[in-house]
Amino acid sequence: MSRGQPVLGRCTVQSFPTRARPISRLAALLALAFLAGTAAAIAPAAGSFAEGDDGTIGISGAPLADANTTGRTRFSYQVSPGQTVEDAYVVANTGTVAQTFAVFATDAFNSEDGGYGLLDTGVAPSDAGAWVVFDGGTTKLDILLQPGESKVVPFSVTVPADAAPGDHAAGIVISAVSPDGQVLVDRRVGTRLYVRVPGELQPNLTVSSMTASYEPTLNPFAGDTTVTFTVRNAGNVALGADMIVGVTGVFGVGLGAAVEEELSEMLPGSTRTVTVVVPGVGQWVYLNPYVSMAPKVDPEALNPGPLSVVHRDIVIFVVPWVLLALVVIGLGVWAWIRFSRSRNDRNAKAWIEHTEAEARRKADAERDLVGAGEGSRGVSES
Repeated sequence: MSRGQPVLGRCTVQSFPTRARPISRLAALLALAFLAGTAAAIAPAAGSFAEGDDGTIGISGAPLADANTTGRTRFSYQVSPGQTVEDAYVVANTGTVAQTFAVFATDAFNSEDGGYGLLDTGVAPSDAGAWVVFDGGTTKLDILLQPGESKVVPFSVTVPADAAPGDHAAGIVISAVSPDGQVLVDRRVGTRLYVRVPGELQPNLTVSSMTASYEPTLNPFAGDTTVTFTVRNAGNVALGADMIVGVTGVFGVGLGAAVEEELSEMLPGSTRTVTVVVPGVGQWVYLNPYVSMAPKVDPEALNPGPLSVVHRDIVIFVVPWVLLALVVIGLGVWAWIRFSRSRNDRNAKAWIEHTEAEARRKADAERDLVGAGEGSRGVSES
């Protein structure tokens, strides 16, 4: 590596993202100009490839497979404090040029999108990543491999005597630094590593900071309810969950279509903000959004005992403006019809009364006229 030449991180990871090592602001600017950043590959053997002037650079890494560990894609151990377990990692040069690879371990964490991430290359691990030692007692190896060549890298994991019970997450990383134009690129491949320490296990998944909002539509019986909440793994066991998010109304009647999703694994101490949209919820004034999570553990994890379902809900009130407008319009039409009918009835009654009065008046006039004529004849005869 030439002095003053920046190193840009590029990472391809087996089933989780890792973060590239930041070297300088210039490297970050060049990253924006030349690369898209971190890439992820979910496969039994991960690889990173780049076309260069001198050939293709390729990395591959996977747990050593034997009669008892065929098909492994990660490392998972149940180790008591003070004990040591030994294993091996296979590093391969899948490119077309000779390359020096750095192999080391570091701690894991959950990224913002819920992925399985690893600490930056320059950050020293303090948990399970610091428990990994390679041959010779070193925590980092530099291995030169020819194209197509692979090497088995033995290592040991020693759990400290004071290690806390529960799941400790880390990863074994292969790093290859090579030129890419005007920068040096650090391509990394990682494999998950879990150390599960027996003892007092405390599975504890919590839901907090729950909020909800409603987006109406022209159809008063359909709308979207957006539910946002924070999930925290406050225990010492890595947990995932089968999650249901829905909305109920008065008397617990279900509204809309409840959404079923899987909450990906959350490492101890991690926090994640989740947003779910529940469609087809009518404007029924009283809405009761809820989230229900059934925690679960990895099949290779220690048995933490019974896992309780986590439930959280809130209440929101939705003013059905469209429905109210329709009701107001309907009442207006009904009132107008009633008013029109009443007015017509009054007019008809008045017309009938007028007609009857006119008929009576004419009858009285004719009767008076007939009476006058008869009186005139009687006088003449006299």
